[in-house]
Amino acid sequence: MKLPLGFQAGAVRAGIKPSGNPDLALLHAEAPLAWAYVATTNRAAAPCVLRGRALLASEAPLRALVVNAGNANAATGEAGVAADLRMAELAAERLGVRPDEVLTASTGVIGVPLPVDRIATALPALVLGPDADSFAEAILTTDTRTKLAEATLPGGARVVGVAKGSGMIHPNMATMFGFLFTDARVDQTELRARWPEVVRGTFNQVTVDGDTSTNDMAAIFASGLAGQVSPGLFWDAVAAVARDLARQIAADGEGATKLISVRVVGAASLADARRAARAVAGSLLWKAAVYGNDPNWGRILAALGYSGALLDAGRVRIELEGIPLYDGAPLPFDHEVAVRAMQKAEVRVLADLRQGDYEAEAWGSDLTEGYVRINAEYTT
Repeated sequence: MKLPLGFQAGAVRAGIKPSGNPDLALLHAEAPLAWAYVATTNRAAAPCVLRGRALLASEAPLRALVVNAGNANAATGEAGVAADLRMAELAAERLGVRPDEVLTASTGVIGVPLPVDRIATALPALVLGPDADSFAEAILTTDTRTKLAEATLPGGARVVGVAKGSGMIHPNMATMFGFLFTDARVDQTELRARWPEVVRGTFNQVTVDGDTSTNDMAAIFASGLAGQVSPGLFWDAVAAVARDLARQIAADGEGATKLISVRVVGAASLADARRAARAVAGSLLWKAAVYGNDPNWGRILAALGYSGALLDAGRVRIELEGIPLYDGAPLPFDHEVAVRAMQKAEVRVLADLRQGDYEAEAWGSDLTEGYVRINAEYTT
């Protein structure tokens, strides 16, 4: 997938991943970028997150993004802080920019020193080009596939998104990176005012296993080279790309065989709609039921009930793959038809709370033996 105007990217094998797969990615902009950034709420945040927040507070533009996959460089003390800064310095030297123009990102195992010497050795061999594909591959960890999405606006401006994420995923945020690039001209103040709300409605509506990472982040970068665009169309495109990536992350949950999509309507507030949808998508009992093709709607109702959303069980309606299961009371339905309906790559739930006019979506994945195996063997 081609990057928007003004961006180049590349990747290389630095020997950080035990697999030997590409693990060091670099993105460069030919001119200063407007940007916005949201990162994990985990209080054990990694040095890359702390440094990213400091760069954000400075309100200065960026010129580059460097990502290592395979090592989180989290809980590594002052040595980890120095290693993260050194990674920025090495990328800056490679590109001829200042270190404070380089955003850093790391993902992988927590508590292992970052082998900066391998990054220093590998960076000179990294070749930049107009495609996002090698960058998307190099940022993966337990993912089984790359995650890219794009949208084109009238006039030709584009939004391209790249993400990674498979496990340790729960809102605020997840073991995920979401990077969006655009050549539309957008003021940095506007980016920073509106980007967090996009994240809240997309990346923060993904839940795989209830764990919030130390390293995750979502950022948007604008080169402005394609000129001014309609703000409404631009933000619709950004939200569409972020939503596409969020769904891809959920579908690629560790060990997953199915994507769980939950839509809640009729909520009393947007916050209620989002928390109710997340509760269902994140319910371990419902995730296990989806894996087993069990249309046990009681688990959906229970999750709605403990979500914190305003709710009267006597007014709730629940549908599974378009099949009505509950409407204030149990509904008769053909159990075997419902079982067959769940044997799909995506299982959809619709819940109407009948409390107001707000709605939201959330996405998760089924819970399988594969998830347990991957995480039981993660560092062994």
